[in-house]
Amino acid sequence: MLRHVCLLMLVLVTGIIFAGCGTSQSAASQEDTSHEIVLGSQSVKASKTLIVYFSWSGNSAEMAKYIQEQTGGDLLALQPLEPYPSDYDACVKVAKDEVDGNILPKIANLPNDMAQYDTILVGYPIWWHTAPMIIGTFLSHYDWSGKDIYPFVQSAAMSQEHFDNSMEFVKKYARNANVHDGLYAKSANHAKIQQWLKENSLLQKN
Repeated sequence: MLRHVCLLMLVLVTGIIFAGCGTSQSAASQEDTSHEIVLGSQSVKASKTLIVYFSWSGNSAEMAKYIQEQTGGDLLALQPLEPYPSDYDACVKVAKDEVDGNILPKIANLPNDMAQYDTILVGYPIWWHTAPMIIGTFLSHYDWSGKDIYPFVQSAAMSQEHFDNSMEFVKKYARNANVHDGLYAKSANHAKIQQWLKENSLLQKN
């Protein structure tokens, strides 16, 4: 009996630690878009805003696409060169190995540069108490001098400590960037997302 209780507790703790993955959707969400940047409504006049994100369960993708609709920016779904496992437990293990080994996984669709963009919104789930290591891969690839970065984050646990950890992670890897206060919200909380975009003057101008 005691052994069964201990096993149950271990499963629950692992689920909270890896809360951003979710359990209802598979890694097929990595992503249902192509490897190209999806141009926003401002692209006819060269959008200076990019919404870039990583999503495994689909929740961060939902959030990013809503933000694109509200800002008119371009959209980029980061694709790991070696896709994460579709199985939840296997994905948890790979993510843990990356964190423990400080491994930055390769990205299949990394743009050559960010010269076109002044404002970059970076979205991700919380994995192992912080941002996924693939976000570090993206951020460390560029010099962000003169660029504004706005993180937007979602998770199941909604731990403020985990969000704060992820903000420090972004600041560490986004060298020379002006990293603004991020958004921490459920992907379906459009009111909170709208308020954050408004406060940061990120809403599309008509």
